[in-house]
Amino acid sequence: MDGRQHENPESPTDLAAKINRLFEVMRKPSVPPLSNAAAAAAITEATGVSISPAYLWQLRSGMKSNPTVQHLRAIAQFFGVSASYLLDAESDESTEAQLNLLQAMKDSGVRGLALRASGLTPRTLDSIAAIVDRAREIENLPPIESQDR
Repeated sequence: MDGRQHENPESPTDLAAKINRLFEVMRKPSVPPLSNAAAAAAITEATGVSISPAYLWQLRSGMKSNPTVQHLRAIAQFFGVSASYLLDAESDESTEAQLNLLQAMKDSGVRGLALRASGLTPRTLDSIAAIVDRAREIENLPPIESQDR
Protein backbone atom coordinates (compact mmCIF):
# COMPACT_ATOMS: atom_id res chain seq x y z
CA MET A 1 0.00 0.00 0.00
CA ASP A 2 1.35 3.43 -0.85
CA GLY A 3 0.12 5.17 2.33
CA ARG A 4 -2.29 7.50 0.52
CA GLN A 5 -5.90 7.47 1.58
CA HIS A 6 -8.30 6.73 -1.23
CA GLU A 7 -12.04 6.76 -1.11
CA ASN A 8 -13.88 4.12 -3.09
CA PRO A 9 -14.79 5.89 -6.35
CA GLU A 10 -18.07 3.97 -6.45
CA SER A 11 -19.18 5.53 -3.17
CA PRO A 12 -18.14 9.16 -3.45
CA THR A 13 -17.44 11.27 -0.39
CA ASP A 14 -19.81 14.00 0.73
CA LEU A 15 -17.49 16.52 -0.92
CA ALA A 16 -17.53 14.62 -4.20
CA ALA A 17 -21.32 14.42 -4.05
CA LYS A 18 -21.55 18.18 -3.43
CA ILE A 19 -19.22 19.01 -6.31
CA ASN A 20 -21.04 16.66 -8.66
CA ARG A 21 -24.35 18.18 -7.61
CA LEU A 22 -23.02 21.64 -8.52
CA PHE A 23 -22.00 20.32 -11.94
CA GLU A 24 -25.51 18.98 -12.49
CA VAL A 25 -27.66 21.72 -10.99
CA MET A 26 -25.72 24.82 -11.97
CA ARG A 27 -26.12 24.44 -15.71
CA LYS A 28 -28.88 25.29 -18.13
CA PRO A 29 -31.11 22.32 -18.99
CA SER A 30 -30.30 22.63 -22.69
CA VAL A 31 -26.53 22.65 -22.15
CA PRO A 32 -24.63 19.38 -21.77
CA PRO A 33 -22.65 18.90 -18.53
CA LEU A 34 -19.18 20.40 -18.43
CA SER A 35 -16.31 17.97 -18.87
CA ASN A 36 -13.60 18.08 -16.23
CA ALA A 37 -11.26 19.67 -18.78
CA ALA A 38 -13.75 22.40 -19.74
CA ALA A 39 -14.64 23.03 -16.10
CA ALA A 40 -10.99 23.20 -15.01
CA ALA A 41 -10.23 25.74 -17.75
CA ALA A 42 -13.34 27.80 -16.89
CA ILE A 43 -12.60 27.74 -13.15
CA THR A 44 -8.99 28.80 -13.76
CA GLU A 45 -10.09 31.60 -16.09
CA ALA A 46 -12.90 32.84 -13.83
CA THR A 47 -11.02 32.73 -10.53
CA GLY A 48 -7.33 32.90 -11.39
CA VAL A 49 -6.76 29.71 -9.38
CA SER A 50 -5.10 27.05 -11.51
CA ILE A 51 -6.82 23.69 -11.34
CA SER A 52 -6.13 20.69 -13.55
CA PRO A 53 -8.71 18.37 -15.11
CA ALA A 54 -7.08 15.42 -13.31
CA TYR A 55 -7.35 17.14 -9.92
CA LEU A 56 -10.98 18.01 -10.60
CA TRP A 57 -11.65 14.39 -11.57
CA GLN A 58 -10.03 13.21 -8.32
CA LEU A 59 -12.28 15.54 -6.32
CA ARG A 60 -15.41 14.48 -8.20
CA SER A 61 -14.64 10.77 -7.91
CA GLY A 62 -13.85 10.98 -4.19
CA MET A 63 -10.26 9.86 -4.71
CA LYS A 64 -8.78 13.14 -3.43
CA SER A 65 -9.23 13.08 0.33
CA ASN A 66 -7.44 16.31 1.30
CA PRO A 67 -8.16 19.10 -1.19
CA THR A 68 -6.78 22.58 -0.78
CA VAL A 69 -9.04 25.29 0.60
CA GLN A 70 -7.93 27.52 -2.28
CA HIS A 71 -9.26 25.03 -4.84
CA LEU A 72 -12.53 24.51 -2.99
CA ARG A 73 -13.05 28.27 -2.76
CA ALA A 74 -12.38 28.62 -6.49
CA ILE A 75 -14.87 25.85 -7.34
CA ALA A 76 -17.49 27.43 -5.08
CA GLN A 77 -16.89 30.87 -6.60
CA PHE A 78 -17.18 29.50 -10.13
CA PHE A 79 -20.52 27.84 -9.37
CA GLY A 80 -21.81 30.85 -7.44
CA VAL A 81 -22.22 29.22 -4.03
CA SER A 82 -20.75 30.02 -0.66
CA ALA A 83 -17.39 28.40 -0.02
CA SER A 84 -18.83 27.05 3.23
CA TYR A 85 -21.00 24.71 1.14
CA LEU A 86 -17.84 22.82 0.15
CA LEU A 87 -15.59 23.59 3.13
CA ASP A 88 -17.90 22.68 6.00
CA ALA A 89 -18.71 19.07 6.71
CA GLU A 90 -22.15 20.12 7.93
CA SER A 91 -24.75 20.69 5.28
CA ASP A 92 -25.45 24.33 4.47
CA GLU A 93 -29.27 24.26 4.62
CA SER A 94 -29.70 27.56 2.79
CA THR A 95 -27.53 26.47 -0.14
CA GLU A 96 -29.19 23.03 -0.17
CA ALA A 97 -32.62 24.68 -0.37
CA GLN A 98 -31.49 26.91 -3.25
CA LEU A 99 -30.01 23.95 -5.13
CA ASN A 100 -33.21 21.94 -4.60
CA LEU A 101 -35.23 24.84 -6.00
CA LEU A 102 -32.93 25.23 -9.01
CA GLN A 103 -33.11 21.51 -9.69
CA ALA A 104 -36.90 21.53 -9.45
CA MET A 105 -37.13 24.54 -11.76
CA LYS A 106 -35.21 22.63 -14.45
CA ASP A 107 -38.27 20.41 -14.80
CA SER A 108 -40.41 22.08 -17.47
CA GLY A 109 -43.61 20.93 -15.74
CA VAL A 110 -42.55 22.56 -12.49
CA ARG A 111 -41.51 25.73 -14.33
CA GLY A 112 -44.85 25.84 -16.12
CA LEU A 113 -46.75 25.43 -12.86
CA ALA A 114 -44.70 28.17 -11.20
CA LEU A 115 -45.34 30.55 -14.12
CA ARG A 116 -49.06 29.85 -14.00
CA ALA A 117 -49.11 30.51 -10.24
CA SER A 118 -47.31 33.85 -10.57
CA GLY A 119 -49.55 36.72 -9.46
CA LEU A 120 -52.06 34.61 -7.55
CA THR A 121 -53.05 35.67 -4.05
CA PRO A 122 -51.36 34.06 -1.03
CA ARG A 123 -54.63 32.37 -0.12
CA THR A 124 -54.89 30.78 -3.56
CA LEU A 125 -51.24 29.73 -3.46
CA ASP A 126 -51.84 28.06 -0.09
CA SER A 127 -54.76 26.14 -1.61
CA ILE A 128 -52.65 25.02 -4.57
CA ALA A 129 -49.82 23.98 -2.21
CA ALA A 130 -52.30 21.86 -0.23
CA ILE A 131 -53.42 20.16 -3.45
CA VAL A 132 -49.82 19.46 -4.46
CA ASP A 133 -49.04 18.14 -0.96
CA ARG A 134 -52.00 15.75 -1.23
CA ALA A 135 -50.88 14.65 -4.72
CA ARG A 136 -47.38 13.91 -3.36
CA GLU A 137 -48.96 11.86 -0.56
CA ILE A 138 -51.07 9.87 -3.07
CA GLU A 139 -47.96 9.16 -5.17
CA ASN A 140 -46.00 8.09 -2.06
CA LEU A 141 -43.51 10.94 -2.39
CA PRO A 142 -41.96 12.47 0.74
CA PRO A 143 -43.47 15.70 2.01
CA ILE A 144 -41.73 18.95 1.18
CA GLU A 145 -41.01 21.17 4.16
CA SER A 146 -42.00 24.73 3.35
CA GLN A 147 -40.17 27.58 5.04
CA ASP A 148 -43.16 29.84 4.43
CA ARG A 149 -45.68 27.88 6.49
